[in-house]
Amino acid sequence: MSTGKRLVQYALKFKMMIIFALVMLSVSVGAELMGPFIAKKLIDDHIIGIESPWYETTQGEEAVNYNGTFYKRGAYFEEGEEKGSPARILQIQKDFIFVPSEIEFDGKRTFADGILTISNGDVTREYSGTKLNTREVMAFYQPEVPKIMILISAYFGLLVFASFFQYGQRFYLQKAANRIIQKMRNDVFQHISRLPIQYFDNLPAGKVVSRITNDTEAIRELYVAVLANFFTSIIYIIGVFIGLFILDPTLAAWCLLLVPILFIWMKLYRKYASVYNHVIRSKVSEINGMLNESIQGMSIIQAFRREKEMKQEFEALNDEHFQYQNKLLNLNSLTGHNLTWMLRNIVFVAFIWYFGGQSLGIGTVVSLGVLYAIVDYITRLFEPVNGIVNQLANLEQALVAGERVFQLMDEEGTPVSDEEIPRLKGHVQFEQVSFAYKEEDYVLKDIDFEAKPGQTVALVGHTGSGKSSILNLLFRYYDSQKGAIKIDGKDVKDLPKQALRKHMAIVLQDPFLFTGTIASNISMDDDKITRKQMEMALKAVGGDQILKHLEKGLDEPVIEKGSTLSSGQRQLISFARALAFDPAILVLDEATSNIDTETEAVIQKAMDVLKKGRTTFIIAHRLSTIKNADLILVLDRGQIVERGNHEQLMNNGGKYYQMYQLQKGGKSSLAV
Repeated sequence: MSTGKRLVQYALKFKMMIIFALVMLSVSVGAELMGPFIAKKLIDDHIIGIESPWYETTQGEEAVNYNGTFYKRGAYFEEGEEKGSPARILQIQKDFIFVPSEIEFDGKRTFADGILTISNGDVTREYSGTKLNTREVMAFYQPEVPKIMILISAYFGLLVFASFFQYGQRFYLQKAANRIIQKMRNDVFQHISRLPIQYFDNLPAGKVVSRITNDTEAIRELYVAVLANFFTSIIYIIGVFIGLFILDPTLAAWCLLLVPILFIWMKLYRKYASVYNHVIRSKVSEINGMLNESIQGMSIIQAFRREKEMKQEFEALNDEHFQYQNKLLNLNSLTGHNLTWMLRNIVFVAFIWYFGGQSLGIGTVVSLGVLYAIVDYITRLFEPVNGIVNQLANLEQALVAGERVFQLMDEEGTPVSDEEIPRLKGHVQFEQVSFAYKEEDYVLKDIDFEAKPGQTVALVGHTGSGKSSILNLLFRYYDSQKGAIKIDGKDVKDLPKQALRKHMAIVLQDPFLFTGTIASNISMDDDKITRKQMEMALKAVGGDQILKHLEKGLDEPVIEKGSTLSSGQRQLISFARALAFDPAILVLDEATSNIDTETEAVIQKAMDVLKKGRTTFIIAHRLSTIKNADLILVLDRGQIVERGNHEQLMNNGGKYYQMYQLQKGGKSSLAV
């Protein structure tokens, strides 16, 4: 499905709000576009309506006294009311001439020595007339003043009415847009939590963040600015064309040529803008990724004096982003305001040519009111055209951003399952398991062992031997290519990941704490874990003694990654978190390697308590911490080379023995 269709699908989730906004928009546009018709009526019927026929009448409403005789416009006579002798008032430049008779036709007018001459082609007629002074002209205009004021009031009222609905449509369109983006961001974030871990192995965190924030914000502009502008402009253009067809169908038909011109221009623009925007969005993601990595590793950058090199790398990325932004700017400059003004000038030239110079005079076939309304509509026509053209850049940015967001959402994730399974006993079996992160590049080969319920299994070996990979398979962050992993006799691939992990907990070498409080980090905001359970878990790992000096105790604030706490405090909170969830299987991934000796002693005292009733897997570099393990697996290059308890392995005098002697400071020929 195309990006455009998927964006429309999101919009349809809030279709009632959008439809309501569009109805308000239509009413607003309709009210606003009534303005030129009111102006036309005001000009034709009242401002230059003074040139329409007048007739002698008796004194009364809308009658004007001129030289002792009352005159009234023919349009104001009621049906059946008797009309007297006709008269006309004709304007010649700034002068108004009173003619006490009807005229046969209209045309070019001249007045001299009391004689009004009207010429139309080869035909000429002369009429006696009198030039009116300012007071007399205003007297003839007096009946028009109340009607002009009514029309002006109506025009103002329509503007107020249109403004109210304009506010409503903008409010509801933007509200709908905010709801759409809120829904989209929630969907993207939820989808990210369902993606397999290997997806994040190949995509830096900064790029993921960029898609959730920058790209969705660009999509928000699509709904708030682009679509709102497009909807407004399209309805406005339709309204303008309706008005033009009412006034002059031929001219309106010629103006319709603008539609295919705009369509072709949009296609050409998108062809080039799409390429530029793809590069720009990609570079923004790379910049975010580099910023994220640099901030996290700032201590290393400064320690190794790499500030200059990092600056150069950033400048290279930033410069490439700048170059493509300039290319897009040039394209927007060529296709934006300049295009609109060029089309506008062409239309006005065609307008003048169409009507000809004679149409600009008074008394011609096309009235001044119609000319004013047409000019007003043509001027209004180019406001939405300009709006559409100027939003093409935002449209293309939003489509590219949408494509990137939907690419992320199209990544296959793990469906969230509410399925519950009985509490696991913790009987773990690895049966001839082989695993590769990349095809055929196996990091685990024929791993075969058994951990019985309540046992502690320790994994030791040099870096890269496969210790963490075994635990990754146990948690189903990855699935093995060969062999089977069973828990309580069931293949883990047949169990929902969420249901399986509910009975497992992990403590990492570098504990991760979230922004919040110590309590929220222990419970992970799970309502099922009470405050008493948190306190008991913290006490079980000895954390109550080490954390007791904190002023607010469990409610002590924790900022990003727990940077205000010591490594020992963070580790103890991580231990308490694991215990609070009472797992059947507990994994300690080098959990004591970053802890000082005193804190390690506290944790070691609690270990015997923690292991009761659960199967524990320990990865440890300090071999002294796993002496009491029921089973120790020694790994080398993805294979188990030794197994047994501490005493058995020491008596064997093999690899484990040599590793232990190295850590104790003894001599050994084996390098680890």
